[in-house]
Amino acid sequence: MTAPIIDVREPYEFKIVEMGGELIPQGDITKSLDRIPMDQPVVIQCRSGKRSANVIRILEDEHGYKNLVNLKGGILAWQEEIQNGLARY
Repeated sequence: MTAPIIDVREPYEFKIVEMGGELIPQGDITKSLDRIPMDQPVVIQCRSGKRSANVIRILEDEHGYKNLVNLKGGILAWQEEIQNGLARY
């Protein structure tokens, strides 16, 4: 089973490059808790890893999540290290 991916970037960024995650912009995350499972690992991603780290902190501190993983370095690191054919912005 593959962990679900939540992409916390903005819709315009998602249109430039996406990696199969579900788009829930950072500003909408607390209104979308029903879309984020608590019973399995979930990868949270953004462009550089900063917004996703912030989202994880909020979800853990304020909503009791304990299953979230930050895509360290975000999509930029993924492009650099794994799939450099992805569009950059």
